[in-house]
Amino acid sequence: MARAWTLASRPNGMPTAANFALIDLDQPSLAEGEVRIANRWLTVDPYMRGRMNDVKSYTPPFAIGEPMQGGAVGEVIESRSDQFKPGNMVQHFAGWRDEAVLPAAQVQPLPKMEADPQAYLGQLGMPGMTAYFGLLHVAAAKEGDTVFVSAAAGAVGSTVVQIAKAKGCHVIGSAGGAEKCAWVQSLGADAAIDYKDGTPIVKSLGQAARNGIDVYFDNVGGDHLDAALAHANDRARFAICGMIDVYNSGAATELRYIARVIGARIRIQGFIVSDFADRAAEFYRDMGGWMKDGKLTREETVVEGLEKTPDAFLGLFSGDNKGKMLVKI
Repeated sequence: MARAWTLASRPNGMPTAANFALIDLDQPSLAEGEVRIANRWLTVDPYMRGRMNDVKSYTPPFAIGEPMQGGAVGEVIESRSDQFKPGNMVQHFAGWRDEAVLPAAQVQPLPKMEADPQAYLGQLGMPGMTAYFGLLHVAAAKEGDTVFVSAAAGAVGSTVVQIAKAKGCHVIGSAGGAEKCAWVQSLGADAAIDYKDGTPIVKSLGQAARNGIDVYFDNVGGDHLDAALAHANDRARFAICGMIDVYNSGAATELRYIARVIGARIRIQGFIVSDFADRAAEFYRDMGGWMKDGKLTREETVVEGLEKTPDAFLGLFSGDNKGKMLVKI
């Protein structure tokens, strides 16, 4: 019997174990054109918190009592499609479960690159694409820019650091704790700010960016966004990827320096990685080149077992992960 996690109730603030339930799935016989996949790796990502609220957004909310969704990599174990045969490794969006039955049109073969399968859920998947397109196309980072990236020890942020360095930028990253800051610097960051050391971010960023910043890649919002506004150079570009600071609280962000948008002519743009879905070949080309040149390092925090999926998800909000948080089935 296949199993899947469902949302048992909608969280109010930070989710708890009581908001999730592990249910049995009655997997039917395959129809023509369908495949059965044994999931091997699942991803949990901060954006999933938004899907737990019953509000209109760019992606529909999770339905109470129905299997949740998310990125997954698995092995085809049965097929009634000419596109796939048993043994093929594939990626799809029916995560939070150990087995999925899907039409072949909703399944993609893994790209032909020299990488572990789970990499396509992290640096070579949605988080990596988010970093690549957000930094280079939304924020238009270029050689010589000073780039500030928040949550620089996370899956997206750590990739932003490395791509920015590959492009010849001066990089400042924020992370929680001395160990994570040291890791961020080992990735190539020129400076790392420990947002847990008690110093206001606006002060720490001012010390690290004496000449201001040209690009801000935002994963956090809150005081990080405000600090970036305070130290932005004229015509700085902000790529707003996420605001994990407010996902659970729902509180409005106080921006004391928001008026600088006017005088400094700061461009602030939100984006969603699916905006660039038709440009995946460009991403794989450049990432493949940087991999061969040794300019990319991948780090994963792995939680074992389907039963631990909610724990892995909740760990994103307490800083348990370094790099990509994954669940191994």
